[in-house]
Amino acid sequence: MNWADILIIIVTILLIGAVLLQQSQDDIKDAFSGEKSELFKNRKSRGLELFLVRGTAVLSLLLIGLVIVSNILH
Repeated sequence: MNWADILIIIVTILLIGAVLLQQSQDDIKDAFSGEKSELFKNRKSRGLELFLVRGTAVLSLLLIGLVIVSNILH
């Protein structure tokens, strides 16, 4: 286990936490009943929500890069 593998584990745990902290915009009953979803409505993120959205994007790109580096090292 090298440094890239340890970083992958840490980034993965942070990414899971960031995704779990985000609020869902849709109600689960709407997904199964077929009612019109407002998933793609124009709504701007602000404050903590904006930080979580950007952090999730950064962590996911970091995770992809670390996996590629880890595969090259192995």
